[in-house]
Amino acid sequence: MKTQEEINYQRIASAIEFILTNFKNQPSLDDVAEEIHLSPFHFQKLFTDWAGTTPKKFLQYISTQHAKSLLHERATLSETAFQTGLSSTSRLHDLFISIEGMTPAEYKNGGQSLHINYRFSNSPFGKVIVASTSRGVCYMAFDDDKAIALSKLSAKFPNAGFKEESDAFQTVALQIFQNDWTALDKVKLHLKASAFQLKVWEALLKIPMGALSTYGTIAKEVDSPGASRAVGTAIGRNPVAFLIPCHRVIQTSGTLGGYMWGNTRKTAIIGWEYAKILSL
Repeated sequence: MKTQEEINYQRIASAIEFILTNFKNQPSLDDVAEEIHLSPFHFQKLFTDWAGTTPKKFLQYISTQHAKSLLHERATLSETAFQTGLSSTSRLHDLFISIEGMTPAEYKNGGQSLHINYRFSNSPFGKVIVASTSRGVCYMAFDDDKAIALSKLSAKFPNAGFKEESDAFQTVALQIFQNDWTALDKVKLHLKASAFQLKVWEALLKIPMGALSTYGTIAKEVDSPGASRAVGTAIGRNPVAFLIPCHRVIQTSGTLGGYMWGNTRKTAIIGWEYAKILSL
């Protein structure tokens, strides 16, 4: 049975899809509410409770024009000079998330020596699976189907041992979805990746919450200015949703580009993060 949080996110996602599909017609609050079978009053309340802002303002946050302005800010302002409250959280991921690469044996043998705990949880963006080794979180992904989620995890580590069990690494990682990040503990990641992939993912951690970057900018930051395509591939192989913020990388034009867990979810995350930053 679906939880109320899952139901609420599905309604929010449907509303975002409808707004994005019909933005040229400038749908009203009544139009969107009717699409997801709620009264305008209840839709407004649901959306504001979830996003921390109104549907109208949220639409501004996910527009191409707004995305371009955020890219311009990142290109011209230092993180410490960010306005609208960004300075207090701009180094959130950089400070609280550390990455440890798996050993060559663990990497090549499909996790043969690894014991992996996993659990399912709810998030503001749907159901999430999070898995961990004895050294940190190795996988996190959005997926509403538990069986499919587990099969994808198993495919990442075909020779590992698995157990559905919660642990401290997972609990700390899931705190990232809370609204108050002032008391976050250190999040430890234990990832299977090449040296180049790790370098790219570490660069993603430096994108401030509420900000955006581009594939080309990330390529320059990892000293590979001509490797935008390779950077895009590395970003697309990020095994840890949200914690490593690949959702903050978009195209130079301001369009979102792809996202492993769906463009509607990427849109929702970008708008949600910006709204949370403004509310701090």
